[in-house]
Amino acid sequence: MLIRFILYGLGGWCGEVIFTALTESLPRRDWRLVGTTYLWMFPVYGLLAPLYEPVHELIRGVWLPGRVLIWSLGFTAIELLAGWLLARFTGRCPWDYVAAGKRWAINPYIRWDFFPVWAIIGLALEPVHDFLVVLTPAIQTALP
Repeated sequence: MLIRFILYGLGGWCGEVIFTALTESLPRRDWRLVGTTYLWMFPVYGLLAPLYEPVHELIRGVWLPGRVLIWSLGFTAIELLAGWLLARFTGRCPWDYVAAGKRWAINPYIRWDFFPVWAIIGLALEPVHDFLVVLTPAIQTALP
């Protein structure tokens, strides 16, 4: 599980840098495509291993609309909790949607327009999870 925690953390960082570069730089026609993330996000993304994977195992046979709803609500709940905890322990949530003036902000930590984004990410991670489960023994064997 530690190996997958690390891989999810690194993958999340990379994905967030690409996502923020495309959604924040492109609308401003900033062709430098600067993307950002936060060091705190590594463990948040790493939590996919102990949180996402067991849920994925439980809902494999669930009809697509049900999985869409589960992923959307689940990722939104984690974003809300992570944002609240980061604000509580560091004094500020790195993605304060209200302060940033985001149109669809529900509160500083979650946005209505991210519900479909989280659903797509949840579905996209299903084959990633399956691949990492197969890959993990090879990585363990290669480590000293």
